[in-house]
Amino acid sequence: DFLLNQHYNPAFVSLQMMKHAWDNYKRYAWGLNELKPISKQGHSSNLFGNIQGATIVDALDTLYIMEMKEEFKEAKEWVEKNLDFNVNAEISVFEVNIRFVGGLLSAYYLSGEEVFRKKAVELGEKLLPAFNTPTGIPWALLNIKSGIGRNWPWASGGSSILAEFGTLHLEFVHLSHLSGNPVFAEKVMNIRKVLNRLDKPEGLYPNYLNPSSGQWGQHHVSIGGLGDSFYEYLLKAWLMSDKTDEEGKKMYYDAVQAIQTHLIRKSSGGLTYIAEWKGGLLEHKMGHLTCFAGGMFALGADGAPDDKTGHHIELGAEIARTCHESYDRTSMKLGPEAFRFDGGVEAIATRQNEKYYILRPEVIETYMYMWRLTHDPKYRQWGWEAVEALEKHCRVDGGYSGIRDVYNNHESHDDVQQSFFLSETLKYLYLLFSEDDLLPFEHWVFNTEAHPLPVLHKDNGNKEENQK
Repeated sequence: DFLLNQHYNPAFVSLQMMKHAWDNYKRYAWGLNELKPISKQGHSSNLFGNIQGATIVDALDTLYIMEMKEEFKEAKEWVEKNLDFNVNAEISVFEVNIRFVGGLLSAYYLSGEEVFRKKAVELGEKLLPAFNTPTGIPWALLNIKSGIGRNWPWASGGSSILAEFGTLHLEFVHLSHLSGNPVFAEKVMNIRKVLNRLDKPEGLYPNYLNPSSGQWGQHHVSIGGLGDSFYEYLLKAWLMSDKTDEEGKKMYYDAVQAIQTHLIRKSSGGLTYIAEWKGGLLEHKMGHLTCFAGGMFALGADGAPDDKTGHHIELGAEIARTCHESYDRTSMKLGPEAFRFDGGVEAIATRQNEKYYILRPEVIETYMYMWRLTHDPKYRQWGWEAVEALEKHCRVDGGYSGIRDVYNNHESHDDVQQSFFLSETLKYLYLLFSEDDLLPFEHWVFNTEAHPLPVLHKDNGNKEENQK
């Protein structure tokens, strides 16, 4: 009976996937950042410096939501005893914010356990020196012991990156809310001030901004990597404020208007895609990361100006369809890192270095939003196709691994189980196949690492009130 049940209950299958990913992380890489599921050892990305435990912190809320109580308890104990920020390490401000600060905040709001609040605020304080620049636009990289920051050496003219400094807002507003210290919210509101003073080319936001001069770097615009979550956080800041943050709202809808005019195109085969803009020229390429935008457009449909609600939902549906095609047109039914619309090619990766899949969540994320907002059964169908492909090609003895070429019939595994697979991919699958009253949108907003943060209702000086 039990076995029969799992065939008919996709949410249960995603829970089993989480169990496989977590148990193997615990067996082979416990306390380290990530797991190498083929070599069966730990993996450490330089994004986290020598802070440890990325997978544990990223997975806390998923364990809680899936009611994996024993596992949650072990993870919490590890955080209490071993999560240490007093390290001499250069970290990515963006990655540490969305995974560690976001993960701790979420775990606190879901479980009420004080240790998570304490650690989140402690880490938030360690990130503050990143904002010590002439404009207050933060550095990308920060040594959390010395407080010295710098930008990525490859970024245009020493610039900070839009998606990085634009993806601190939700977490920092909550840090102020939970600590009573207004400085966190002030830092992120100042970023908006700087952006609002600047001229936007064609109403678009370039991906590069120099934190010393306060001027744009190269005029590259992308809704994928380097740009993506900046737009997401404008919309979600408004939603998280219980729709009182009018500035965030206006910035979002104005940006979407410019994106529609300048970046959204239709292929000859009828697929809607979002191109990238380089100094006025379009590159007809869309990244896997850009696929989150389907869910974003649909989520923002309700607040869209003059009756454009239907149009935004439709746009979301079209992006979801294009991204599903990028999966469907591969041998493995998993999407490539980037795909193109040129030279007669549609939704296919043409370059070897764009054919990989690293367990990314964005397409499944869009299916989840589209399902919740339209209840069209095809989104659950598409999600199930992704489950089958993940099980067939990415599941290995020691966990789940990314794939080097999704067009090949034989798996070449990259041997990394990314922390975002547990935090995002598996959580979005579970939510896609669960009832809408699990983390309902009117009470929760997901950060860009899928960590749910409560809407801050205006009537409530009392933060417990919006616990579900």
